[in-house]
Amino acid sequence: MKNIGNPVLDSTVLTLRRAFKSSKARIWRDVSNRLLKSASIRTSVNIGKISKITKSNDVLVIPGKVLGDGEISHRIVIGAFSFTRSAVEKITLAGGEVLTIPELVEKYHSGAGVIIIGG
Repeated sequence: MKNIGNPVLDSTVLTLRRAFKSSKARIWRDVSNRLLKSASIRTSVNIGKISKITKSNDVLVIPGKVLGDGEISHRIVIGAFSFTRSAVEKITLAGGEVLTIPELVEKYHSGAGVIIIGG
């Protein structure tokens, strides 16, 4: 794999590709491809939008950044490349869980039930 220059991004993409090879879950390959897009066109999703399109206990992966605009009132699990501080606070106050993408891959290795948002 060619290094991108961002060690966190390189490590995340490598983790996703290894997970795809071992589990054959296409979701991990798709997320790694989306992360390889230019940072300027990578996904950014607000909490308000996430709240509208999800239900309680959904598991999401966002190949980009979660922003704190809006409110959420139900529990969700979100793995993303990055989060704003306000997004983390709102998700955890609603009883949700905030994970890095490698943590999400470890916890949901098969990819079953994980939904990609954005991109």
